[in-house]
Amino acid sequence: MVRPRWSDMDVFGHVNHAKLVTLLEEARVPLLFEEAGRAGLELAKGMVVVKLAVHYRAPIVVHGQQLRVEISQRELKAAALTLDYRVHTGPSSDDKPAVVAETVLAPYEVATERPRRFTTEEREFLGRMLAGGDD
Repeated sequence: MVRPRWSDMDVFGHVNHAKLVTLLEEARVPLLFEEAGRAGLELAKGMVVVKLAVHYRAPIVVHGQQLRVEISQRELKAAALTLDYRVHTGPSSDDKPAVVAETVLAPYEVATERPRRFTTEEREFLGRMLAGGDD
């Protein structure tokens, strides 16, 4: 769950595109970085977004409600992770998503400024955390 802020709205009262991308990040960070840290992994020290696609199906208007963001893993490769997002404005699991999005993330070695492969431990963690989807 993420809560849009009043400042996230554009002149039409809809959540601005750049702010929605930030909300997707806010949903992803606890899952990938905080949970990974608790598991003894340091994904937060080197993960970059390689690709981002956002598809709007309905406008999101801020009314003080939280947004339910469902995240699932589409693909886990040796050096890339594809996540799918479904952003819902209502609490019901039956409501249609207002936004669907995807990100492709890659592990990155900050010291050498080069991409790297996921470790076995990271792959196992990501497989466990994202296999069935989460929010």
